[in-house]
Amino acid sequence: MNAYAFTAEERARIEAICQKYPTRQSAVMPTLWIAQEKFGELSPPVIRLVAETLGLPSAHVEGVATFYTMYLTQRKGKWLLELCTCFTCGECGGRELWDYIQTTLQLNDEGVTPDGLFWFREAECLGACDTAPVLQIEGRRMVFSVNPEKLEKVLEQLRRGELPAFESVFIRNPE
Repeated sequence: MNAYAFTAEERARIEAICQKYPTRQSAVMPTLWIAQEKFGELSPPVIRLVAETLGLPSAHVEGVATFYTMYLTQRKGKWLLELCTCFTCGECGGRELWDYIQTTLQLNDEGVTPDGLFWFREAECLGACDTAPVLQIEGRRMVFSVNPEKLEKVLEQLRRGELPAFESVFIRNPE
């Protein structure tokens, strides 16, 4: 059996996505996301699977997967954590937090902790400047107003295999 295959349910989901677009090429991004969630990374065999599933050249799928930073062609740690160090986050403590992370967690040149559990990258704007600095986990969970203490709590949860609880930044209109 091929280790890289979509289930019937996943194929149906991909076909439903394809129906939303005028061409199958338009479904590359959501299909890559499905593949990344399933396999953890978009290695060459996974790229080929996506290409075959959509009936597209592998080179096109690889081009999309390597262009966008949200797609991981090679996973380097169990948990991917991206800290925004763009202007606002950088000025609100993001640069200092990045230095703290590198030193305290002893990241290697690729941003991975010695135990391989955490893979840190700097991120460009994550679109939550009002709650800077911001940390994104696995491209989906955001942690706002991060400081060293909050970071340590998040890392402890991840060590237990738990994502931090969803944080809402919605502020109600006082009227």
